[in-house]
Amino acid sequence: MAKVCVSCGRGPSFGQSRSHSMVATKRRFDPNLQKIRIVKGKSASREYVCTRCIKAGKVVKAV
Repeated sequence: MAKVCVSCGRGPSFGQSRSHSMVATKRRFDPNLQKIRIVKGKSASREYVCTRCIKAGKVVKAV
């Protein structure tokens, strides 16, 4: 599964987890992607869209 939003292109970002002793280990922050039916052109298709785009109304849900 591609961890990228179809609408805005948001993908995973990377950072570090810090333990109590401040030892850094690499980690990955994934966007909150939902698989929804959206109108793309004239047809409807199931795509991964982040919740930011859904809430902002950047995509039109297919009925």
